[in-house]
Amino acid sequence: MAKQIPPPLVTNSRLHIGFMPDSEILNRQIIEGYLQLREQDYLRRSHFFGGRYENLYFERERIPAIARVLEQAESYAQHLLQTSTLRSGFWINDMGPGESTTEHDHDEDDEMLSTVYYVQAPRDSGDLVIVDSHSRTLLTPQAGMFVFFAPSVVHSVSVNCSGERRISMGINFGPMSKQ
Repeated sequence: MAKQIPPPLVTNSRLHIGFMPDSEILNRQIIEGYLQLREQDYLRRSHFFGGRYENLYFERERIPAIARVLEQAESYAQHLLQTSTLRSGFWINDMGPGESTTEHDHDEDDEMLSTVYYVQAPRDSGDLVIVDSHSRTLLTPQAGMFVFFAPSVVHSVSVNCSGERRISMGINFGPMSKQ
């Protein structure tokens, strides 16, 4: 079977934006699966700020629809990095009304590329804020959108001013481990 070519990316000097085909149905499946997770389903939680854990980790098999998102993200990552030998890790970020995500980067280990995928992004639920020494770039998320960037890019999410939850997936790509 031939490798599927990802839809085109919109690119600027620091960001690459793509979209997930059939995201409406897929995102509904992810949300339904996510809402069924229990405390014991989380492998770990990290980044406790403002009374919540920003990153929630679980096995991908807990929500089968996530596999399609990860496959699409990997296809984009392979295209951007010009390699077919990548590994990935992912987590969920569930941001309720009034919550935000602090400035951070993903440059912690051997990551080569980072992305955020928006599962649920209601209007006014917080912009992705890309920070550098000279400017701040605001990007309004849409459900079904991927935003790819270098792991060293400092970013945050502004306050969720909607009355709904904003649910996204963070994904980091690194080189395949040598055995």
